[in-house]
Amino acid sequence: MGNGGGGHAPVLLEEAVAALAIRPDGTYVDGTYGRGGHSRAILAALGGSGRVVALDRDPEAEAAAQAIDDRRFSFRRAWFSEMPDVLRELSVAGADGVLLDLGISSPQIDDPERGFSFRSDGPLDMRMDPTRGESAAAFLARADARELTEVIRDYGEERFAQSIAGAIVAARTVAPIVRTRQLAALVAQAVRTRPRGDWGQDPATRTFQALRIFVNRELAELALALPRIVSLMNAGGRIAVISFHSLEDRIVKRFFARASQPFGGDPRLARFAIRTDALPAAPLELVGRAVRPSDREVAANPRARSATLRVAERTAHPVPPGFGDAPATA
Repeated sequence: MGNGGGGHAPVLLEEAVAALAIRPDGTYVDGTYGRGGHSRAILAALGGSGRVVALDRDPEAEAAAQAIDDRRFSFRRAWFSEMPDVLRELSVAGADGVLLDLGISSPQIDDPERGFSFRSDGPLDMRMDPTRGESAAAFLARADARELTEVIRDYGEERFAQSIAGAIVAARTVAPIVRTRQLAALVAQAVRTRPRGDWGQDPATRTFQALRIFVNRELAELALALPRIVSLMNAGGRIAVISFHSLEDRIVKRFFARASQPFGGDPRLARFAIRTDALPAAPLELVGRAVRPSDREVAANPRARSATLRVAERTAHPVPPGFGDAPATA
């Protein structure tokens, strides 16, 4: 939800910037630029020799970043797992802080042409970068019932995934599923006779979430990026991650827990008779507890209600060999 600028308030803005413990001369990476709210706040806290490097895979975010005319600011269109390449290209030796604001931004949700929401009718696309990968419509056209069920169940935590997948397979024999409202109506029909127990939520919410996560490889991208980011950070630097649903937050929580233990959270090492001080020292140290938005922020911006901010600090200890190979999603 990396919104900001253009009337879109970023979630947990003050808390995230405070969590980075910004040094005036530091180098900070905004891995999810959105509309620039976090980048602008970080720039405001920096001195003349500080620097912000921003990334986003969305071409509309790239266009919005042109509004920042500041020699301390650089933008590159890239996925945040590509951060090592971006910093190398910009001759940045290390980062003093990295911020990831996961999920989708308000402009993405509010533009029917992007296909993220069923609130308005639009093409069923859902790609954060429309120039790369497979659209949601293309996936729905080719996937079999089993793959559809797994995606909707695993990424949407949808208990009626099998019924919805069956309805999709049956419907596409009549006509291609290419519009957001078309899919939403199909899902509603598939679950209408089953008591949901969560009447405040549209029946299509979980299916749309699942498709968006799958199409954009959001969970895999996060799991890939976290160890790479740690390897880029200077000692004392902070990594702050804002997530918006339990699947993302679980990856962040488990990664931070593992990376802040001397044995890297590897249960195989924990079983050996090795003194703790003989194990590789932890590359991260947890900072505080998870932060949630205040009631006031949620009242002003209902999309903030599910946000969770987690923070860790880079220690002076080297990153152990094979650190990036460990399963961040385990």
